[in-house]
Amino acid sequence: MGERDAVDRVDEPVTVSTLAEDLRELGVRPGGTLLVHSSLSALGWVAGDAQAVVDALRKVVTDSGTLVMPAHTGQYTDPESWSNPPVPDEWMETIREERPPFRPEATPTRGMGAVAECFRGYPDTVRSRHPTVSFAAWGADAEAVVADHSYDEGLGDGSPLAEVYDRDGTVLLLGTDHDTNTSIHLAEYRAAFPKERTTNEAPVIEDGDAVRVEYEDIETDTSDFAELGADFEDEVPEAVERGTVGAAEARLVDQPALVDFAVEWFEANRA
Repeated sequence: MGERDAVDRVDEPVTVSTLAEDLRELGVRPGGTLLVHSSLSALGWVAGDAQAVVDALRKVVTDSGTLVMPAHTGQYTDPESWSNPPVPDEWMETIREERPPFRPEATPTRGMGAVAECFRGYPDTVRSRHPTVSFAAWGADAEAVVADHSYDEGLGDGSPLAEVYDRDGTVLLLGTDHDTNTSIHLAEYRAAFPKERTTNEAPVIEDGDAVRVEYEDIETDTSDFAELGADFEDEVPEAVERGTVGAAEARLVDQPALVDFAVEWFEANRA
């Protein structure tokens, strides 16, 4: 979607003030824990681009609350599993050996979108240590949400997703759908169904030195997330608020309710 299309989708520029007003009308409140998935292009033409979206979210959540976004870095996964880019086999060992260490304060996100990448770069945003599935956070509980992110099972109970769950957090889908809703991964770990396991290795910084860490995980699968999300919204409608933010369809989702539903859904549908 080009900028001409973005302009045509709105009657006036989308601004920090109009975004904040829309977010409040949707139900975002000060003091809560809010995990955001966003598409900048879905909002229409935004004066200030991604920075305006981040500023609006911070303005509404306030520093008494906590704002969280995924800051994943697929460039540190095993290149053998890559399809985008599909690197030649003879490159893989060079990629594994020559990648610079993951640095929470500096390493850019990959595939997370402009808003999440902009948020990551704010000087008062903190980020978890996981080399592939880190999260960034700002606000009252930011340090606690990202601290001690387990290398093993990086989207499970030792992750920021579980911290959001423990704080009765909400998920904001801002122009996105459940197929990218990372909170559903937490349910994958908690649900009882057969799972394949995998091992990955990545370079990180520990105590100022570059080291390689090896960690175990499960093979996650997002192929049924959209179906699960649709069933959740049909069966637990009171856990979802719908509205429009800018030009984007937006949903505010009760994260613990979604995760608990998804655990049962997986056990019924992935068994």
